[in-house]
Amino acid sequence: MPVLIVGSVALDNIKTPFGEKENILGGSAVHASVSASFFSKVALVGIVGRDFPKEHVRFLEGRGIDLSGLQTVDGKTFHWDGYYEYDMNQAHTLDTQLNVFEKFDPRVPEASQNSEFVFLANMDPELQLKVIESLDSPRFVIADTMNFWIDTKKQALLKVAKKADLMLLNDMEARQLMGTPSVVAAAKKLLAQGVKAVIVKKGEHGALYFSRGCHFSAPSYPQENLKDPTGAGDSFAGGFIGYLAKTNDTSIENIKKAVVIGSVMASYNVEDFSLDRMKSLKEKDIISRFGEFIAFSRFECL
Repeated sequence: MPVLIVGSVALDNIKTPFGEKENILGGSAVHASVSASFFSKVALVGIVGRDFPKEHVRFLEGRGIDLSGLQTVDGKTFHWDGYYEYDMNQAHTLDTQLNVFEKFDPRVPEASQNSEFVFLANMDPELQLKVIESLDSPRFVIADTMNFWIDTKKQALLKVAKKADLMLLNDMEARQLMGTPSVVAAAKKLLAQGVKAVIVKKGEHGALYFSRGCHFSAPSYPQENLKDPTGAGDSFAGGFIGYLAKTNDTSIENIKKAVVIGSVMASYNVEDFSLDRMKSLKEKDIISRFGEFIAFSRFECL
């Protein structure tokens, strides 16, 4: 089944303890789309300026990603400039230039309006609602967010959370949204408000899945080769939704597998800057690392 992904496309400047790169390909929709493309056909909806390099377009098309929903307009592409210290879980922003993304009006091509599997990456929740309403009858919608929208558009965000099939947040955002220091309590509060399911991303500490009557904890990969964590959460989401679409199975047991697949894809994404590691990634690598997750997570009953 094809996947629809809506969000930002960016050119980033990134500095970590392991290197520094300028004007590299980034953006939530890009990281998610490339990750999902290992499992399913993907249609990307986003916006770029005239400065967006043709080589990036060729790379995305080379991954089989449908760019008919990628608008190219006068102006400059969204730009983020940031750095990481040795605590690679925390991004420090030096500069954010929304540029053409400031006036982004998502237009889902007619051919993608019947998409069953959808990822709404981090953006204005009012735009996320608009996309949901433009779709025919999506089967599984994931919505991501960030602290800025929790501060400025909380009610719209909660509407998105109730319309989506799964809400994706990191641990700090979950605490902030529900006003509690406990991630578990935050997830339970969201479920009590009508949210169907929640995944809380915990970076190097894995991910937690919550739905009514189900709690699943996935470990992170014991990463030694870490260069750039930018886009890890979006790579997680792309792998997750891509695998669900590939298998066409949204049962709880398959969702658990999808959580681990998401963790596998995120673990590869952080091994190099931008999408460089994903360019050399093979299916056999994904299968091998999934097997490692099984091996170091398995234990016998008492």
